[in-house]
Amino acid sequence: MFRRGIVILSFLTTAAVAAGPPAMERRMAELRKSPPELFAFLYKMPKGADLHNHLSGAIYAEDFLEAAVEKRLCVDKNAMALAACAPGLVDVATIRTDNALRNALIDSFSMRNFVPGKQSGHDHFFDTFDKFGAVGSGDLAAGVAERAADQNESYLELMALSGGGPIAALGRTVGLTDDLEATRKKLESGGLAKLVTAATAGVDQMEQTRLTKLGCARNPASAACRLQVRYVYQVLREFPKEQVFAQVIAGFAIAAADPRVVAVNFVQAEDGYNSMHDYHLHMKMVDYAKTIYPNVHITLHAGELAPGLVPPDGLRLHIREAVELGHAERIGHGVDLMYEKDPAGLLKEMRERHVAVEINLTSNDVILGVKGDRHPLPVYRKYGIPVALSTDDEGVSRSQLTEEFERAVLTYNLTYADLKEMVRNSIEYSFAPGASYWKDRKYGTVAPACTAGKKTAACSAYLEKNEKARLGADLEERFATFERGSN
Repeated sequence: MFRRGIVILSFLTTAAVAAGPPAMERRMAELRKSPPELFAFLYKMPKGADLHNHLSGAIYAEDFLEAAVEKRLCVDKNAMALAACAPGLVDVATIRTDNALRNALIDSFSMRNFVPGKQSGHDHFFDTFDKFGAVGSGDLAAGVAERAADQNESYLELMALSGGGPIAALGRTVGLTDDLEATRKKLESGGLAKLVTAATAGVDQMEQTRLTKLGCARNPASAACRLQVRYVYQVLREFPKEQVFAQVIAGFAIAAADPRVVAVNFVQAEDGYNSMHDYHLHMKMVDYAKTIYPNVHITLHAGELAPGLVPPDGLRLHIREAVELGHAERIGHGVDLMYEKDPAGLLKEMRERHVAVEINLTSNDVILGVKGDRHPLPVYRKYGIPVALSTDDEGVSRSQLTEEFERAVLTYNLTYADLKEMVRNSIEYSFAPGASYWKDRKYGTVAPACTAGKKTAACSAYLEKNEKARLGADLEERFATFERGSN
């Protein structure tokens, strides 16, 4: 009888936590009247995972400039870009005495002070990456991790590896035919395995640099060192199709070989010529790769489009093909949802398949001009599609995850329970390995092993075995701490 009472108490406590304390809802209602106070509240609130974060786009311009000084790079003042030093270029160290140059470079590398004119927000955004690309981003992940941890995030999936360079070059050499199997074998005989090994070594270096800069050997319990970081491989889809295929096969092979690389994604502007012209072929490539590497996770940029950016027929199929042919477990952006063929049917299919959507409000505003009641976030929620707020390119956008939550609350009148569900979604639909802390995705009952409490032997063993469950349990502890301190 006593044990039954413990189980019932545990269930009731879990259900109450899942709903969110009434006091927190009252607090949220008050804070909507004062955005500065709302921001401070949200900054401390647990945010779970940032699932859509491009490492190079997450780094602030100021950090790129400091790294450029350390690497003794120069500035091409005509392009307002960094480059290896050559005659006619300016030593980047000049920024330490020339504030006008420094400010111009920050504006060039980001959306700060941008005013649409001859250049659109879309074009300025995508142009930034070539301007700071000479620095490289692999050594700068520590700053991104620190910013995430300081905002009470617990898990990051960083898009930090790409198939440009040697992998794309191999694809150019091998070429591409309609026989994808034969082409894959040519890639393998051409040295693909060595490139996969080199990519894994690159992850080793990124990890070691991040941990060293954060001082994790001497202070492993710091928030930034406790933050779990995993990596997503990026296929550059504006490359020629034979190079895209090589990147796809390499990306799947890397993710299958290295557990730190948890998924494959496609990046670059979705409205570019190759992105649009070869979209169906790209999805067929992913479909084929999935047969070779069935356990590799897939998240795809799809529907990062808006009316006028492409012809109307270009808005009709990207999300659907990403789900049905590309095996996407998550969709990044999904902005053109209601312009797809049979959007209601697509939403039903996504709900049945448990396909989550990574929502990037600031990015969708500055790149596509889609915001407020033009954004499909409320539609996804109305149809029961799991959504998680993320940053996309917080350095370029001059934003951070807290601001994404603030924008969502103020624009869509979200409740504390709404936010809590989104945060839980970010862990539940992450690609962290293992089973969930929750019995189901309603977040009302914990997994059977932990029903009697987290400190039981059964739950301890379960959490030890399943990283996703550990992240889920940790998130609930963070919520409990936050809610006690905010009442």
